[in-house]
Amino acid sequence: MDVLKFVKSEFEKYSEDGYKKFSASLIPNIDNILGIRIPVLRKIAKQVAKSDAQKFLDEYEENFMEDTMLKGMVIAYLNKDFNSMLIYVENFVPKINNWAVCDIFCGGLKFFKKDKEKAFDFLKPYINSKDEYHLRFACVALLSHFIDKDFIDRVLKILFSLKSEYYYANMAIAWAISICYIKFPDKTLKYLQNSTLDDFCHNKAISKIIESFRVSKEDKENLKLLKRPKKQATGV
Repeated sequence: MDVLKFVKSEFEKYSEDGYKKFSASLIPNIDNILGIRIPVLRKIAKQVAKSDAQKFLDEYEENFMEDTMLKGMVIAYLNKDFNSMLIYVENFVPKINNWAVCDIFCGGLKFFKKDKEKAFDFLKPYINSKDEYHLRFACVALLSHFIDKDFIDRVLKILFSLKSEYYYANMAIAWAISICYIKFPDKTLKYLQNSTLDDFCHNKAISKIIESFRVSKEDKENLKLLKRPKKQATGV
C-alpha cells in the first residue's frame, strides 16, 4: 500500500462540508479544516500505523488540520519502545496550534502507563512553559493519564500553582481541576477553599464541576458559595 496515496484518497472520500462548517465553528482562528469525523480519522490512523507509518510521518504534507491530527493519532498507535515514543511526542507537540489537535493527541498517549513516573517527568518542561498550547498539552495529558491515587497530590499541587494569560491554557487548567474533583472530591475541595488561582480559572473550574452529572446537588450548592464575584468595571 502506498501510504501517502491511501491517506489522500481516504481524505477525499470522507471529507464533509457540513462537518467542516461545524468544526470551524468550534475551533476559532483555524481555517484549514477538511471536515473529517474523529472516528474516521482513528480508523485511518490504525491502518497507517500498521503500514508504513514512518513514511507517512516523514513525508505527508500538513496542509490541513486533519493532516496534523492524523499524524498525532498515528504516533499514539505506534508500537515502539518507551523512550522512542517520548521522542515522537516531543517532536509533535510544537505542531499543536488548537485545542482539538491537542486534546485528541493527549487522549491517545496510553503508552504513558508503561512508565508513569518517567512520563510525568517528561511533562515538567511543558507544565512550566509560557506557550499556550504547550501548557494545554501538559494539563490535558495530566487529566487524561495522571489523576489517580499515586499522582493526585502532585497533580493538584501543580494545577493550583499555574498561571497563564491564555484562554485555552486556562480552560485546560479548569478542566483538569474539575476532573480532580470528580475523582478525588475531598482533596480537591481543600485546594479550592484556599485557591490562589486567578478568578477566571477558579470560577471556571467550579462551573465545570457543577456541570458534571457525577456531583451531587448538595455539593454543587456548596461549591457555588466558593465562586468569586465578578469584578465591576470602574468608570471615570
